[in-house]
Parts: sequence; structure tokens; C-alpha cells
Amino acid sequence: MKLTIGFSPCPNDTFIFDALVNNEIDAGGLQFEPHLEDVQTLNEWAAQGKLDVTKLSFPALFDNLDTYEILSSGAALGQGVGPMLIAKKLYDLADIEKLRIAIPGENTTANFLLSFAFPAAKNRISTLFSNIEEAILNNTVDAGVIIHENRFTYQQKGLLKLLDLGDYWEQKQNLPIPLGCIAVKRSLPEDIKKKVDERIRMSLQHSFGSYPQLSPYVQTHAQAMDEAVMRKHIELYVNNYTMDLGEPGKHAIEELYKVYTKNRVINTGDAIGKTMFLQ
Repeated sequence: MKLTIGFSPCPNDTFIFDALVNNEIDAGGLQFEPHLEDVQTLNEWAAQGKLDVTKLSFPALFDNLDTYEILSSGAALGQGVGPMLIAKKLYDLADIEKLRIAIPGENTTANFLLSFAFPAAKNRISTLFSNIEEAILNNTVDAGVIIHENRFTYQQKGLLKLLDLGDYWEQKQNLPIPLGCIAVKRSLPEDIKKKVDERIRMSLQHSFGSYPQLSPYVQTHAQAMDEAVMRKHIELYVNNYTMDLGEPGKHAIEELYKVYTKNRVINTGDAIGKTMFLQ
């Protein structure tokens, strides 16, 4: 059976899926057609049900729970992993709502966390995540919400942290922050969905087996990124929750869902709890 699968070209995702899409593990009769895109593109595709298996930000997942459910493996979730609000100069936090702020996409967890911390900050400009630092530096925006490897590079460019949005969530909610998950189409046969979940876990285990060596697949898609930054990226975003959400991870996601839907009307049916996750 051939399945389409989408994930980002960032080191944490290519590290997870390397063995799966490059036939380095037994895929159990499954074939995967990979689509590597930035997470906002994948989020937008979810509304179309374009891919069988896909990386999604949690707001995009919540908005499409009629089509997708969450796999136990492959998620990005933890502590100290959240997006950061940065700028060229320090602003008083009371003035954040007046700023032009670059975000990595409307449906991203990063944008949700900005709303959680600064609900009155409405002047937001969707920007490809890898271009946000440059947008700040050339004054296209006043500030930006960075994700992925940019949390390791922004200081080198003379940029300053205004607020760690993930840390703000953790302090307010006393929970790890769920950033993204791997979702599978509900319409697929149950045995296929479970096999996909198992194979993603096997692929991750395969990559850990040769770590800290980085495969050509990871390095090629990371392009000009320094190897040390690639490893920092992997070590930050790939953790025990990535191998298996477990009950603590599922609880954190359920709590995020409650906050997300508090002031929204979305047609998810009885999505909370067990029906959100592959059983």
C-alpha cells in the first residue's frame, strides 16, 4: 500500500523519517511518498485532506479532527522547546500589542502561543519561518516569533529575546508545550494506521542507533546549517515524547485543546480525550 507522508525539512523531522522513507527499515509492505514542506504549508494542506500521514501544528490538527487523528510517535512536545518572540531592540511587554510581528503561519502553534501571551497583538504578518530573522533585521517587521533552529542563531545576528512563549505557557499551565504531531487520516484501515505508527517509531530508533552521526539525508535538507546546530536541534525537539506520547503527553495535548477551543467555535464533534488519538 502506498501512502503520502508530509514533514518539514528540519533536522528533527528528517532524523525521524530518514529510515522510513529511504527503505532502511522493513516497512511492513507499506510504501511512502514523502513531501517535504514548511509546516504552514502542511497545515494548509490538512484542510484539503491532501496527505495520508502528515506533520501538523496542533491548531491545524484541532481544526481538522474530522479528517485526522494523532499518532503516538513522531510528536514534538516537551519543556524548553517553545517558540520565542524576538526583536532588534528590547520593548516593554506592555507595548507588544502595538508591534508588527512576523509569525510562521496562522495555523501554527507559535501563533497560538503568541495569542495566549498577547491576545491584543493583532498586527501579524505570516512569513516563512526561515525568513523571520531577516524580516526583523531589514525592518519589515518590529518583532518575530521564531521556531526550529532559529532559536540557536538569533543571538548571532544581534537579535534579542522579548519572551520565550513556550516557557510562558509552561509557567501558566504547569505543563509541557505540545508543538506538533504526526497525524493520520481517520479513513485509513485501523491496521494500516497502527502499522504506520509502529514504523515511524522503528525509523526513529534506527536513527538513534547511529547518532550522533548524521545521515546525508538529514544534512542535505538542513542545507547550510552547521552540524552542531543540527544536533542541538535534534536533541531539543526529539525526546521521549517523540518515541511515544504516553499519558502525560496526551494530557498536555488535551489541555492545549481546551485552551484553544475556549473562545473558538470549531466543528470537531466529540474530539476530546480518546477520540483524538489513534487507539
